[in-house]
Amino acid sequence: MVLYFTYKVKNNMLSLAKEKLIKSLHTKKGRLNADLCLVESKKVIETAGNAVEFTFTDSDTEIFDDLITTETPQNIAGVAKIPKWNLDDIKKYPTIVVLDGVQDPGNVGSIFRLCLGFNASLILIESVDPTSPKVIRSSVGTLFQIPWLNIKRSEAEKLFQDLGRPIYRLEKRSSEILDNKLIKKMNGNIIIIVGSEGQGIKIDTKGTSIEIKHNEKLESLNVGHALAILLNSRQK
Repeated sequence: MVLYFTYKVKNNMLSLAKEKLIKSLHTKKGRLNADLCLVESKKVIETAGNAVEFTFTDSDTEIFDDLITTETPQNIAGVAKIPKWNLDDIKKYPTIVVLDGVQDPGNVGSIFRLCLGFNASLILIESVDPTSPKVIRSSVGTLFQIPWLNIKRSEAEKLFQDLGRPIYRLEKRSSEILDNKLIKKMNGNIIIIVGSEGQGIKIDTKGTSIEIKHNEKLESLNVGHALAILLNSRQK
């Protein structure tokens, strides 16, 4: 069975209106206006599931390569509804990961996958747009599977107060080194804040700072790698 026959709209030649819509989804403004995003590749479409509005292939339009954003050859893409989550959805998870100013699409996409793998929800503070095609590709569509919120830095403090959870800040340098004693302390419902590799955490929210010990010759760990170590330690 061909994957694109399983979704809501059966594919025919794309209309000019649909081609214009798809092109608009290359920009954040276009995605916000339409409340839609672009999903590229069979795997991402499959992961997006019922959020997919319609799919199209290179047989459905003469400008297929202009409608997609990936340089890797693909023969199918789609348009999906941007998932909507609320704070109650976020609270259902024992670990809430907070990204503060993380702008690299690859890192954010990887962190979406980590959250799915380690049963965490996600809050993004002034980070890269999670609905951008690069993030969606890097996440392999997992942003359709785990709750996430996109907020401003000015909203963060009140949100943390409403959540009422212990806060842990994953820092480049700290007097607290991740060890078995600290891991035991981190049981239960918690918030983990991480920043970009270059800028670190910008918000002043108080919490327990944590450093993951590594060779001093390496200035810092990649944010995704550091978070993976911390999340994995919570499973032990």
